[in-house]
Amino acid sequence: MLAPSFQEEVDRYHEAVPEITRGNTGPIKDLYSRLDDVTLANPFGGVARGWAQVEARLDQAARQFQDGEMLGFDTITSYTARDTAYLVETEHFRARLDGAAATEEFALRVTSIFRREEGYWKLVHRHADPAARPQSRRSLSQAAG
Repeated sequence: MLAPSFQEEVDRYHEAVPEITRGNTGPIKDLYSRLDDVTLANPFGGVARGWAQVEARLDQAARQFQDGEMLGFDTITSYTARDTAYLVETEHFRARLDGAAATEEFALRVTSIFRREEGYWKLVHRHADPAARPQSRRSLSQAAG
């Protein structure tokens, strides 16, 4: 059996990502590398490094969302080389956050980096933040406190 192409892996990734907003991390965890250099920087802050930290951060993120619905992916660009690839997208979804009564819409700016490991594409880095639209200079400064 042939290993999946990068596009086939992206299709799996697009099926897995919305599951986080429904509290299910299994599908996205299946796509991640288990090597020590794996990283995750999600909208809740900080950077997780190494599989144990990444797994814990995925679980934490999934606990924040309920009733998620994917609205779509806008692919900005992607690049594939022999053993590495990346994907830059905007992810659009609707979900309840932290037990809120109503759902709200989210747009995340996402960069995902993949590496071929034993013939399979594995996610080695994901950075997602809510800055999908241009931000003011003022929003970039951190409040003193």
